[in-house]
Amino acid sequence: MIIDTHAHVDMDQFDADRDETIERARQSGVKYIVNVGCDIDSSRRSIELTEHYDFIYATAGIHPHDVKDITGDTYLELRDLLQHPKVIAVGETGLDYFKNYSPPDLQREHLRKQVELALEVHKPLIIHSRDANADIIAILSEYFKNDENGRAGIFHCFSGDQELANAALAMGFYISFSGSVTFKNADSLREVAKTIPADRLLAETDCPYMAPVPMRGKRNEPSFVNHTAERLAEIRGLKLDDVHRTMELNFYDLFGIGEQAKPGTVSYQIRNSLYLNLTQRCTNSCGFCTRLTKPIVQGYNLALDREPTALEIWESIDDPTKYEEVVFCGYGEPTLRLDVIVEVAKKIKDAGGRVRLNTNGHGNVINKRNILPELKGLVDEVSVSLNADTSEAYDEICVPLPSYRGRIYGEIKDFIAEAKKYIPDVQVTIVTHQKNVDEDRCEAIVNKEFGVKYRARRYNIVG
Repeated sequence: MIIDTHAHVDMDQFDADRDETIERARQSGVKYIVNVGCDIDSSRRSIELTEHYDFIYATAGIHPHDVKDITGDTYLELRDLLQHPKVIAVGETGLDYFKNYSPPDLQREHLRKQVELALEVHKPLIIHSRDANADIIAILSEYFKNDENGRAGIFHCFSGDQELANAALAMGFYISFSGSVTFKNADSLREVAKTIPADRLLAETDCPYMAPVPMRGKRNEPSFVNHTAERLAEIRGLKLDDVHRTMELNFYDLFGIGEQAKPGTVSYQIRNSLYLNLTQRCTNSCGFCTRLTKPIVQGYNLALDREPTALEIWESIDDPTKYEEVVFCGYGEPTLRLDVIVEVAKKIKDAGGRVRLNTNGHGNVINKRNILPELKGLVDEVSVSLNADTSEAYDEICVPLPSYRGRIYGEIKDFIAEAKKYIPDVQVTIVTHQKNVDEDRCEAIVNKEFGVKYRARRYNIVG
């Protein structure tokens, strides 16, 4: 199931077949449509659609093109429309300096007014931004500062650069991509799409405009959002189901519509790998990790009220050979449950599966012995998080237990060196963009000291 977070099915391009268009969307798996208001009349029409279709929701706002037509009654009418139970956001509002159909000073004035209205009525914003990066960041940052919960709203039909995406994310906005991300000349936009955290990603059509490939040249419609979702999955190295699942959860988190991800996930599939959620306990408290604040990975809620038994973990695996690998992880440190790893890994190997272990490399210290000989023949690959080029930087970033500080970085390096003796494939990873970390030096350490695989992953990309 997919969601079209931005459509204009009320427009006259759909007058001849509106009902049929909406039914095609439903039949193609579109679970919800958000029909977006651009002025008072279109906001009213959007509300009328919500009253005819249970899966359509509306917004009310004034597009930057149309702020020149605002009158003394406009905001009174907007406030009234925003009281409707199926109006879920304010907008679309924003800045558009590409066409300047309304004077830029008026655009800025009414962007501020609509932001203040959204805050007053406690609804998210739908932001339109084109060729106005500096001003849109400057204005929105006056109202939204470091909203980690992502409640500010949506930057719709995103066409900006990485700087704008980073600023929008920092202010708590979701990023929604339209069919433009499928266009032949959109390589730079696709690069940005790779970097958006899964828990801030959405898709839309912005129909009737910008039909995605392979529908270019046709009138766009909500059912075509599937093509955009497929391209986003491809760009991000995921399966379509991964993108659908995360976007549906994001829609719920922003608007409270749909179903919340249930906690207590024991095993979960991403791409062609099956991950096993052993524990939320960890010997680190990394500043970039959200295991205690938002333990969501690619739409799965990994919060545990208790740790699953070895039997429960094994029974959650239908057939290990169906997957490229079965991964021991969790939103914590799995070697805290070494006995479970050994017991379940043996069953996976006996069934013909491949096993990977994701670890912070503290296993020998945790278990007070060299655990790697015990994993020989049970683990095919181990991925160890190094995350820093010095002990001091590691302690600052990863915040290990007090008794570990000053020594654990050396222990991790010893763990990596020892792993090469017992595990066929060894990989060392870092999380990028961390203060006081020389990423080039990290790569050099891995290559020169260990000669194993190295992977750097963006700090806010999980799973």
